[in-house]
Amino acid sequence: MRRLKLRSWKTAGVLVVISAAAVAVLSTGALASSHAKAVRVAIMTDCKGAFAFGYDVDIGGANTAFAQFAHGVTKSHSKPSAGMTGIKVGSTPIQVVGYGCGNDTVPTAVTETKRLMEKLNADVMIGPLSGDEAVYVANYAKAHPTKTFIIGTAGSQDPTMQIAPKNLFRYHGDGAQWNAGIGEIAYKKLGWRKAAIMMDDYSFGWTSAAGMIADFCAVGGDIVKRVFPPLNTTDYAPFVRQLPPPNQVDGYFWVVGGTGTGAALKAYEQAYGKLDPKQNIGNLFFGFLGADKVVAPKVVGSYVGGFGNMPGVHNPKVDAYRAYAKKLYPAQNVDDGFFYNYYMAAKALVLGLQKSGGALGAKLQAALPRSIQGPFQISNGGNVKLDARRQAIQDQYQLQLVKNPDGSVSPQVIAYVPGVDQSFGGLFKPTSPPPGRTQPPCKKVTTPWQGKIKVVANGKVTNQILK
Repeated sequence: MRRLKLRSWKTAGVLVVISAAAVAVLSTGALASSHAKAVRVAIMTDCKGAFAFGYDVDIGGANTAFAQFAHGVTKSHSKPSAGMTGIKVGSTPIQVVGYGCGNDTVPTAVTETKRLMEKLNADVMIGPLSGDEAVYVANYAKAHPTKTFIIGTAGSQDPTMQIAPKNLFRYHGDGAQWNAGIGEIAYKKLGWRKAAIMMDDYSFGWTSAAGMIADFCAVGGDIVKRVFPPLNTTDYAPFVRQLPPPNQVDGYFWVVGGTGTGAALKAYEQAYGKLDPKQNIGNLFFGFLGADKVVAPKVVGSYVGGFGNMPGVHNPKVDAYRAYAKKLYPAQNVDDGFFYNYYMAAKALVLGLQKSGGALGAKLQAALPRSIQGPFQISNGGNVKLDARRQAIQDQYQLQLVKNPDGSVSPQVIAYVPGVDQSFGGLFKPTSPPPGRTQPPCKKVTTPWQGKIKVVANGKVTNQILK
């Protein structure tokens, strides 16, 4: 009986030792996984002001990348801002600590950036949405080098050209890049020689207008008048009256964003009558972020500056992106640049964390990709490349508003400009002033794409050159 007990005790003792060792090994791995320090991420966007309707669009884009590449599970397929669970890169969890509620102004950007990065102690910011916000964030980034910033969809030039802190990245074009080719279209397709331009009086408006002005003047056009309504203007009548009447110019470039686009065109109609699509070209706000329903029906047939995306163009890569994103958020327009640009920012973050092993600060900044696959990118093997200032070199697609069989109006790609860099072919430099009311001047020059823009027809890029 004792021998039996003794054997049992020894056997049990051996089992206990083995079990303890196994538990120790397993626990070490489990603890390493479960207690790995979470990367704290803030998503900065706007929930008020002219771009308030971009709030869930932007968050949806970021969430889609977190779902596709980092195991995130959305809490709501109709409301991206409801959040996600389970976001993880390897053994490193990602915790979205908060969403910024901007209103396109610097004072609110200051408050929200400090709340997200200091009170909520975010390690990484994805955002912001708007131009002046991004100028502030770039300067904030310069003063906080251990934090990492990836611009959401803001298109002002300054953050990655004149300011360019080493801890700030942008995986999409700025406002000038998006408009590469639209001036040449106005000159060649519409016969414009003299044009006026109305631009929101802030950094993105100036940058977007800079692309139109530079491109139009490069081929020989002349900008005879520049008008500057403040962002969030509600009464555009005084500014429309500053424009030359339609019998004195060949056309108008419109760089009025958000809710102001429709109001500005309404003021024009009250002053001069029905809009002529051949005499009006808009930037992206003619066709995206709700403008397809409010603005586009007024100007069916108008040409529109691009957004780094290609609505209506099909290939296996972009169709797979659309199918995945639509399954996650069925109501979202996943071709919208606001959605897509936040998607690319979040994807870049995931790839950077994979390479850094979850390390933050300088290690993450060194690991963030300098070349990244983009659904809407064709050149460079389908990769968006970053330049030395961590700014995207991106394909651009110029658009035209068309009526669909169901009666809706949407932008359709009609031209392709590959690999546009932020210098716009050398016109803009880190030492030059950022775009403003008088920058750039109107100059006839040669851009890399001049006379080489390819026609896009029936959703396919052709070898035909735009004439």
